[in-house]
Amino acid sequence: MARVLVIEDDAAINDVVATRLARDGHAVTQAFSGSEARLLLGEKDAAFDLVISDLMLPGATGEELVGLIRGQGASTPVIVISARTTAADRVDLLRLGADDYLTKPFDLDELAARVEVQLRHRGDAAPAGEALRWRRWALDPEARTLVVAPGEPGEKGGAVSLTKIEFNILEALVRRPNRVFSKSELFELAWGEPFAGDDSTVAVHVSNIRAKLRETDTDDYVKTVWGMGFKLA
Repeated sequence: MARVLVIEDDAAINDVVATRLARDGHAVTQAFSGSEARLLLGEKDAAFDLVISDLMLPGATGEELVGLIRGQGASTPVIVISARTTAADRVDLLRLGADDYLTKPFDLDELAARVEVQLRHRGDAAPAGEALRWRRWALDPEARTLVVAPGEPGEKGGAVSLTKIEFNILEALVRRPNRVFSKSELFELAWGEPFAGDDSTVAVHVSNIRAKLRETDTDDYVKTVWGMGFKLA
């Protein structure tokens, strides 16, 4: 059972989504405005496994809520549902830190499937004590953390906060550091579902990873192989 926060000001849609997810065995908390969601996300004991949010909300927009979640350093998967359908909207949300984007009107079965995909790997763990290392990186698949060791003078180390999808991408690369992964391969490894044919989704997440790594001077570890995909440098 996962704890899911549904943020949607249309009460009918909110209730339908909550009912379906509860039927699938999840514990659902409903918020009907951005301000209500902000209070729930700010609670000390709030520990949601997944957030589903509309964009156009009273009190705080969906973009602001995604920024709040990522600003807290949380890797909680976020699925955005919105009537805005342009590719630019989707790319902007992915850059901000959303993990998936579904346009209205949507099919409840598809939403449920996307929820399961986002939750699928939350319980996965490597054998205790196993660490994945690449140069200054240390990835812990059990704790799902990335720690960068200090490098040359002026090169800072420290923990890097990653979303679930971002961690999955880096884990795939580190497990096979000499391999060039196509965008479709990385998509299927990170999302756990067949590639949907949208190259920009993986590219945006890789861009987000590099931005987070820039403070540790390790953003150049992820190399673009033009016309092919990505690998570790």
